[in-house]
Amino acid sequence: MDQKTDLSDAYENGAYIPDAAGYPPRWASEAQAYRQRLSPAQKAVLGLPYGEEARHRMDLFLPDRTPEGLVVFVHGGYWQRFDKSDWSHFAEGARARGWAVAIPSYDLCPSVRIRDITAQIVQAVTIAAEEVQGPIRLTGHSAGGHLVARMGTGVLPEDVAARVKAILPISPLSDLRPLMETAMNANLKLDAEEARTESPIFHSAPRAKVTVWVGGAERPAFLEQAEWLEEAWGCARVVDEGKHHFDVIDSLADPSGALTERLLSM
Repeated sequence: MDQKTDLSDAYENGAYIPDAAGYPPRWASEAQAYRQRLSPAQKAVLGLPYGEEARHRMDLFLPDRTPEGLVVFVHGGYWQRFDKSDWSHFAEGARARGWAVAIPSYDLCPSVRIRDITAQIVQAVTIAAEEVQGPIRLTGHSAGGHLVARMGTGVLPEDVAARVKAILPISPLSDLRPLMETAMNANLKLDAEEARTESPIFHSAPRAKVTVWVGGAERPAFLEQAEWLEEAWGCARVVDEGKHHFDVIDSLADPSGALTERLLSM
């Protein structure tokens, strides 16, 4: 990799966030406690399969009444880290407002390519849509923001796509071409063709309403990525002042949180 074009630092988040290492264990602990709270009331359907492989599973969190519809949250981690069990508690904002919330795992790079993960999320959304009737709202964080944006680019079955009313990518990667100039591409294995195909900005805007959300204290590269998606799709963009890449998702866990409000009101 040419040192002059090395963008690794531009897309590095943890080094610029205080106590960055503390976030993943806190997420995992809060997620586990959340599942333990909902499971006795049979409001947590855990490990629902959407495919044949071990990670082709999702957790479905059910509201206390007939669901208003389905929310799907797709986690981030640069397509290389985490699984569904780290994020369960972020379902609570929408669940408490009467929505079922599905959180899928997916295979990770380098064992698969990003295009394979896109196909897996298509399958996860499709199976979740069979489980829950009504409108569908998609949200995801970072790499998950990329993946839910991709769901709006003609990859979903038509009957499922017609039910998608809102897409809320949070701190998404909307143009993957810069990632070819980072050290992580040793795992992502992006080439020019895949980077362009998998970049939401090179696809037409979805029929669904879209808001791209980004923290005001994020790395400049992520602020740019959000702006590029706004420009490409003519969609709304919210800059959440003071929030960095790890705490920008916090309000999804709050029924009256800003992200929950936007997701359910679009």
